Amino acid sequence: MFLEDNNEIRKELFQTIEGLTDEQFNKNPSNGGWSPKQIFEHLLRMETVIVTNIARELQDPESSKAMKKPISLSTSRLVKVEAPGYTLPTEDYKLKQEMKKELHDSRLFLLDVYESSTKEVFREKSFKHPIFGRVPLIQWFSFVGLHEKRHLKQLKKTIEML
Repeated sequence: MFLEDNNEIRKELFQTIEGLTDEQFNKNPSNGGWSPKQIFEHLLRMETVIVTNIARELQDPESSKAMKKPISLSTSRLVKVEAPGYTLPTEDYKLKQEMKKELHDSRLFLLDVYESSTKEVFREKSFKHPIFGRVPLIQWFSFVGLHEKRHLKQLKKTIEML
């Protein structure tokens, strides 16, 4: 089930930033990549957009069924994907604790939406992914964790460079 995997990845994300000060958390690496805070903010925005889209599709009687997609490929950092503009992080300074709380709240939103319907309904509806095309709603719950796993690798490299 997606829940255990997603929780495990989230736990590792939180552990990875444990030793950082708030200043380090907000610092961009010398190579110009995202700061740890920006990675967290991107994950927050992504999860929120995904859950909002799932909730919208659940209400849409026209939402179409789609074939299962190989979403596990999304953990590979060999394939570069441009983050959609609405998921790009800001330059705003945020405390680690504040970002952890926001991610916690977005996870509660995900769980609320998951509990609002059935697996059968989630299999019958879909929405579009920029690479995979239409993905069944049931797969989007796992995709959230896979996406975080992809960025966990980025986060570890970023922290090494700080």
